[in-house]
This record gives sequence, C-alpha cells and structure tokens, in this order.
Amino acid sequence: MRLSTKGRYAVTAMMHLAIHDKRGPVTLAEISQCQGISLSYLEQLFAKLRKRSLVEGVRGPGGGYRLARSPDQVTVATIISAVDERIDATRCCGNENCQNGQRCLTHKLWTDLSRQIFNFLEGITLAQFVDHPASYDLLPQHQSGSRRRERSSERFIAPAMM
Repeated sequence: MRLSTKGRYAVTAMMHLAIHDKRGPVTLAEISQCQGISLSYLEQLFAKLRKRSLVEGVRGPGGGYRLARSPDQVTVATIISAVDERIDATRCCGNENCQNGQRCLTHKLWTDLSRQIFNFLEGITLAQFVDHPASYDLLPQHQSGSRRRERSSERFIAPAMM
C-alpha cells in the first residue's frame, strides 16, 4: 500500500494548523512556505477539507485557516478520507476482481491489512502530534529554538498493531 502525496500533504497541512492553533488563523502561503507544498495544491486540498468541515476560513486582515474541530477530534484517517484518499492495500481497490475478474487467493490478507492500517490511523489524533514533543522538530527555524532543542532528543514510538 502506498499513501499518495495528496494524503501525506493533507496530514502535514493539518498538523501545521494544529501546532499553530493557539496563534490564530494560518495562511496557505505560510503552510506552503514552511512545509514545501505548492500553494495551488494546498488550495485544492483545503477545498476538500473545508467541505468535510475539518477546517474553516477566516476572512479579513489576519485571516487564513484554522481547525474547525478540536485537535483531539481529528484523526489521521479522517484527514486522509476527506481528501478522497483510500486506505487500501488490495490490488483491486476492494472490488474482489483482482485476478481475472475473480477474488485472488490473498485478497482477505490485504483486506485485513487495510482494515488494520485504517484502525491504526483512526487511533491517531492531531492532538497527539501537538502534545508529543517530537512535533516541535517540525516547527520552522524562526520558532523558539531552546524549546526545540530540549525536546528533540525524545522520540515517538508508535503503538504496535494488533
């Protein structure tokens, strides 16, 4: 299974919003510059994220985007699904026509793997990224350097999949 650029960039942009949530709205230009994602691509992603009520736009001076929900209410799986990305390890996209129109021998294995991946990503919220010290490694260089240095030695260990 491979997660496309669309899903990875959407998660990255949402993490950026969550990290800077207390500062107020964030412009797409800032996200573009800090995360290295093209502005036009972000505009497309944010149209989908806005449609799914994950972000809201703020107009006027100091405007931009902010999270429409609390970071602890937004999962990685929700973000990926919002931008029309599938979490699917099967070759047939779950249609059971992987081998000459029939279900292949390993279809159940890949379907179960897809379900495990989805459940794993459904269990990770934006709040976990923000609350975890390793997220400070993602802050732009102009942010508080001492805070980043003191926390950069700590590492995130993902829970094992059951």
